[in-house]
Amino acid sequence: MPNPSYQERRDQVESYFDRTAAEAWKRLTSDAPVSGIRATVRAGRERMRAMLLDWLPADLSGKRLLDAGCGTGLLSVEAARRGAEVYAVDLSPTLIAHAREHVPSDLPGRIEFAVGDMLAPGQGDFDHIVAMDSIIHYEPDDALDVIAGFAERARVSVLFTFAPRTPALAVMHAVGQWFPRSDRSPAIVPIAEKAMRARIQGAARFDGWEIGHCERVAQGFYTSQALELRRRKEDT
Repeated sequence: MPNPSYQERRDQVESYFDRTAAEAWKRLTSDAPVSGIRATVRAGRERMRAMLLDWLPADLSGKRLLDAGCGTGLLSVEAARRGAEVYAVDLSPTLIAHAREHVPSDLPGRIEFAVGDMLAPGQGDFDHIVAMDSIIHYEPDDALDVIAGFAERARVSVLFTFAPRTPALAVMHAVGQWFPRSDRSPAIVPIAEKAMRARIQGAARFDGWEIGHCERVAQGFYTSQALELRRRKEDT
């Protein structure tokens, strides 16, 4: 059962992305013109998505993949093109509806889009789980619980991103507090890479797992750190 702090922040994230930011998010994840600041975020997210996809096998035929916090489904589409059976879940009904409307015609039945929590029971097990910028709003203990929940359901790998603790990100966060409260996104909670590694390596919940790739993408107003957990071969 998720902690109350996770539930509270999840409700804030759901409200923001489904009501306040849904239209802006649709534009950001499309080819529509955006402001200079948002253009850097778009470019950074494109780089991050491409990197996470590079960490997955080129051929995903017969594999089941969870896109946790899928947004408008761009990563889901690319994974499905590689042959994966994709379960794509997001808290926002608005973004899921948009994703369903824009599934390419050559991918019928390859992606199941669902509204809900990325930890909801009944989703089953997966070969690979990807959570791109889906846990950056949660406190470290809650984020670690989410990652551990993924590890319980993944057979091969878990790829996720977190907000690294950097001076530049701290400045951006401080600037963001000057925006009207109604325009603010839920606060991003940074954690140092060293601290994230230590939390994973020191937790029994991750026995049988090892840290693989770990790389940062920093472009303009977008900064995010990707980390790969992979199950040790003797445990597969």
